[in-house]
Amino acid sequence: MGIGAVKAVFLDRDGVLNEAVVREGRPYPPAGLEDLKLVPDASEALGRLKAAGFLLLVVTNQPDVAKGTQSRDVVEAINAALRAALPIDDVLVCWHADRDACSCRKPKPGLLLDAASRYGIDLAASFMVGDRWRDIDAGAAAGCRTVLIERDYRERAPAAEPDFRAISLASAANWMIANALIH
Repeated sequence: MGIGAVKAVFLDRDGVLNEAVVREGRPYPPAGLEDLKLVPDASEALGRLKAAGFLLLVVTNQPDVAKGTQSRDVVEAINAALRAALPIDDVLVCWHADRDACSCRKPKPGLLLDAASRYGIDLAASFMVGDRWRDIDAGAAAGCRTVLIERDYRERAPAAEPDFRAISLASAANWMIANALIH
């Protein structure tokens, strides 16, 4: 894997940038634009990361499209609303369910590796921020440092220990800026 010159922050979408809908201790995406709520510190935190020179990329699993319980149009509308509200450079989506055994569904690192190739990203100088085990394991598999935003979901822990555990996106941004590798 080649080393690029770009440092990036990969961000999960639901539960990191926007509020996840939590049912029985498990997070789900908003059903539509009417349910989309940004996390309170998203704009400020991403603004600081952008000012620190990071490329900001959303990497999100959206398996409900493959399962037929959500339309691709709704997911794309939510992504467009997030891009309009936040300084996001790109949104990369895995549209598959686990049964598809694709390389892009987190915890596999395909979305991150594809972005690294496309944008010349130095993965060792980059971070993956997520609220679930799949995000942390994908970031670790790609060679990024990882940040888990603690949401206290009822699900398994990451196989890889996160480099940092944050209570909010703002605290995650503080840690990433303080621990960025200088090139």
